[in-house]
Amino acid sequence: MSEHWRQPDKDATESHGQYISAIYRHMQILISAELTPYRIGSGQYIFLMAIAFQQPITQKALSEKLLIDKTTTAKAVNKLEAEGYVRREADPADNRYQLLYLTETGREVVPKVQEALGRVKNKTRKGITDEEYDLLVDLLKIVLRNLSEQEEMKR
Repeated sequence: MSEHWRQPDKDATESHGQYISAIYRHMQILISAELTPYRIGSGQYIFLMAIAFQQPITQKALSEKLLIDKTTTAKAVNKLEAEGYVRREADPADNRYQLLYLTETGREVVPKVQEALGRVKNKTRKGITDEEYDLLVDLLKIVLRNLSEQEEMKR
């Protein structure tokens, strides 16, 4: 082996992005397994929970709140509506918009979804103090804000 070769710096071979991506994939698998009994996919629960905490809400406002494109939001809301968890009503202030509400079935399933998400969250927090977890979330918010600002500057 050449004497000029050296081990790359940790910074050159490791990226927070690879860990975020792997964490996301593993969490989606766990969340999907937890939510299977309710016919809610790992891609729909965040919409269900956002509607639960801020109803009525328009699809547009839901997309903006979750930082998710309108097409993905529409598909998720359609699935939740098909499962009987969400209903739409015309906005009395502007008939062009639909307001989203939970149905009775939706209200009944939300605590069960919260419990399931809590079980997954507890698995992710094992060995991490509350302060460390809060710092992790705060740092991830900063990374997201940095990336969102870069995207906005390009528009």
